[in-house]
Amino acid sequence: MTLALKLDALDALPRTPASDVKKLGWRGVMKSVARDGQVLVTHHDTPEAVILSAEAYAAILRALEAASAPQRSALEALQAEFDSTLAALRSADAGARLRAVMDAPVALRGKVKAGASH
Repeated sequence: MTLALKLDALDALPRTPASDVKKLGWRGVMKSVARDGQVLVTHHDTPEAVILSAEAYAAILRALEAASAPQRSALEALQAEFDSTLAALRSADAGARLRAVMDAPVALRGKVKAGASH
């Protein structure tokens, strides 16, 4: 059985009052879930909970995983760049290289250098 993932607004979901959960029991509610894929449980017409089938829940998790993959790969690339920079700063000669740069004279030639685009 293929499940079409539906992320509808609460108003569009099939409803069942909490009293039906008590009256019909868990099996009765699960028949509604099997038929509709998801059921909104209300208490005095106020939404209380959404009951999903395990298949619908798994489909939501897969969709979230797929949606977060681009951000995760971008974050991994940024972390690799940071780790590379940090490794250069942790090298044995990092202090000596920094002192050499700071001690070297700067030739401005009448212009002020600012930022990376100077």
